[in-house]
Amino acid sequence: MQALQFSATGSLDSLLLCDRPKPVPGAGEVLIEVRAAGLNPSDVKNVLGRFPYTTTPRVPGRDFAGVVVDGPQELLGKAVWGGTGKGFSFTQDGCHAQYVVVPADAVAAKPELLTFAQAATCGVPFITAWDALERSQVRAGTRFLILGAGAVARAAQALAKARGANVVMGARRADVVQNLEAQGISAFQLPEAEQLPEQAQAHFQQHSPEVIFDTTGYWLPAAVNTVATFGRVAVIAAPVDGLVSMPVLNLYRRGGSIVGVNSLLYSLEDCAKMLEQISAAFEGAIPVSDDFTERPLSEAVAAYHQLHEGGSKKIVLVP
Repeated sequence: MQALQFSATGSLDSLLLCDRPKPVPGAGEVLIEVRAAGLNPSDVKNVLGRFPYTTTPRVPGRDFAGVVVDGPQELLGKAVWGGTGKGFSFTQDGCHAQYVVVPADAVAAKPELLTFAQAATCGVPFITAWDALERSQVRAGTRFLILGAGAVARAAQALAKARGANVVMGARRADVVQNLEAQGISAFQLPEAEQLPEQAQAHFQQHSPEVIFDTTGYWLPAAVNTVATFGRVAVIAAPVDGLVSMPVLNLYRRGGSIVGVNSLLYSLEDCAKMLEQISAAFEGAIPVSDDFTERPLSEAVAAYHQLHEGGSKKIVLVP
């Protein structure tokens, strides 16, 4: 089979398309014919050596959608999606290949409303967003402020709206805000950090947000100064050195909580369970997105370089 593989971390130069034997599933496993695989920023970071536990040689790729072609009889021929979790593409081969083997309970039925390519874009952003919403207790009526407008932020907006939360997004660029508003999403242009509390209250009828999701990692101090009493601030990223100055006295005075969100803390099986719940949301009110570019697996190396060099549009690799 054709597969992408890197033999060492530290540079995209080690990434090559090669021929490898088709994997054979063991007991309790399934062989998936990959119909589409998402390319995430974490895939690029993996090859660049940002995850110290990665072993090589390794096939990268965290998110996939495909068809079961070998394994338990009841799963044969089923359209499934999966991936994202701990170890997958880091210490075991991922899905940027024609076939991938995973545990049988590490896949979920693909929502019928989604094409294979659409499903392959969802794993990392939607599982990360789902975890953030669950652990920060976003429910119907929750005043929920999302900082940033990337894939995770948009997934969080869609999932939170489906739950009935009162959702507002804040983004740096005016054109991004205009695009969000054109889609019927309440949004505002992020001000200077010290003005965030006032701006947030203006969009929640003079109330502070009960939950803030900082999808950038750079607004944590401002979020602490903005969140309501007993509020929660979820965060998924941080500066390269891992450090950020935070007004902990204000957090204490508000009785606030910081929630770190990391999809790599979950197993493939855990992620499949989340995807089952996310599937139900897609069958309901979540709109289906086509905001991605499909590229053949034969162009995967170029796609990695494109994303690394600042490509903003989601890429899906199609074997």
